[in-house]
Amino acid sequence: MKMTFRWFGESSDPIPLQYIRQIPGMTGIMGVLDHYAAGEVWPEEEIAVLIAQVNEAGLECKVIESVNVHEDIKMGLPSRDEYIANYCETLENLAKHGIEVVVYNFMPVFDWLRTELYYENEDGSTCLYYDHADVEGLGPMEIVERTARDSGGLSLPGWEPERMARLEEVMAIYRGIGREDLRANHRYFLEGIIPTCERVGITMAVHPDDPAWDMFGIPRIVNTRDDLDAVVNLVDSPANSLCVCAGSLGSNPENDVPAIFREFGQRGRIAAAHVRNVKWLGEKHFKEAAHLSSDGSLDMQAIIEAIHDTCPDVYVRPDHGRYIWGETGRPGYPLYDRALGATYLQGLFESVTKIKGRG
Repeated sequence: MKMTFRWFGESSDPIPLQYIRQIPGMTGIMGVLDHYAAGEVWPEEEIAVLIAQVNEAGLECKVIESVNVHEDIKMGLPSRDEYIANYCETLENLAKHGIEVVVYNFMPVFDWLRTELYYENEDGSTCLYYDHADVEGLGPMEIVERTARDSGGLSLPGWEPERMARLEEVMAIYRGIGREDLRANHRYFLEGIIPTCERVGITMAVHPDDPAWDMFGIPRIVNTRDDLDAVVNLVDSPANSLCVCAGSLGSNPENDVPAIFREFGQRGRIAAAHVRNVKWLGEKHFKEAAHLSSDGSLDMQAIIEAIHDTCPDVYVRPDHGRYIWGETGRPGYPLYDRALGATYLQGLFESVTKIKGRG
């Protein structure tokens, strides 16, 4: 299990690489050039600078998260071929600098969605929180405005200004797109990029919908075991793989997260993993908890055991965390609680390894 940390770059991440390097067992980062809009080509020169910065800090960068998919590709518009060509050029540039995995998502309009970014827990820590009842009382633009206001001016992955600027136009188009239409558009995208991936040695890893259900009447197609199976069958290639996110899938209690890890790990279709915990509070109502199993609703031991047994060399990150000990910063991406999560997950992995080694 290769433990990594999401890092947004020197200019936009308040956490220095030196601090990440000091987390026990940390091997690398999942990097991003988040100042490039979806559809733009990532220049090779800037990729080289990012990789050099990470390497100089004693870390590696083998995973990029995310190269965002332009909305025109998801909607199947005629302009998609231009954006797919740009995507392939970015993949070629990344491969030249040792990138092995690219995490992406195919969520329409919105990326992840929460109704509170700093929900206060009983112990004074804060976390990301979701209550669908709040969403039903608001329109999409109201959600966007509230999220931007509550973010404290920090950029949020999946909520880039250029994406939100087209919100009303894009929402209107999506109302005529069904689940199978969206899946066909996903297939078209994969058919356009997988030959490049196979040639340059990059594996694509789709991230599940977050949370794991439809939003504002617009379908989402990557939020159950069957959806994940459909994705890997869209294009039959090892380069078409998954980033299994425990928290995103775990937002829906009907998803058996350890079983999903075990099945797709055995099938060799997990290229990256986000491992975090959630606490169910009711129907479509949850908060993000500390990684400790007893603090949430997911069995982290069973998840780590599935990873150990089926995909032990996968790139993992502790994903989101709470804000504790007075720390402030980008919602969901603190230093302290993610560091605690990383060490906890590695402790579970070490325990499984030693116990099974005795058998």
